[in-house]
Amino acid sequence: MAARKGTQMAAQNGDKVRVHYTGKLKDGTVFDSSQGGEPIEFAIGSQMVIAGFENAVVGMEPGDTKSVTIASQEAYGEHDPRLVQDIPRTELPPELEPQTGMRLTASGGDGREIALVVTEVNDNVVRLDANHPLAGEDLTFEIQLVAVA
Repeated sequence: MAARKGTQMAAQNGDKVRVHYTGKLKDGTVFDSSQGGEPIEFAIGSQMVIAGFENAVVGMEPGDTKSVTIASQEAYGEHDPRLVQDIPRTELPPELEPQTGMRLTASGGDGREIALVVTEVNDNVVRLDANHPLAGEDLTFEIQLVAVA
């Protein structure tokens, strides 16, 4: 499915690609990287990675590198205050000693697991955030297209 562009294959929708990447926050902090390991593999258009990342790979040829900043809307979305909830400490298991930054898992009404982060703790209440940890963040990726299948 890859289109010929010169003697190389340009990545397009539906192609399986192998990519090395490094993801950084605005302040330069690296939050994820494939460097030192295997490149990730995904099919463009399969929604296995965030939309902005997929879009950045389209048109690249094996060996190409690029730096792209992806707005939060094309990454993990905006931070949604409706996904932040205060619950009484008495609703937590008695053996749990909540601490800011702790990750917890809850079961939704439909049986799906919900990832939560403790963002605040006091004597009576624990604040839990169900937003993705990178919600509201613009992300910069250094991308190298390794292969198009």
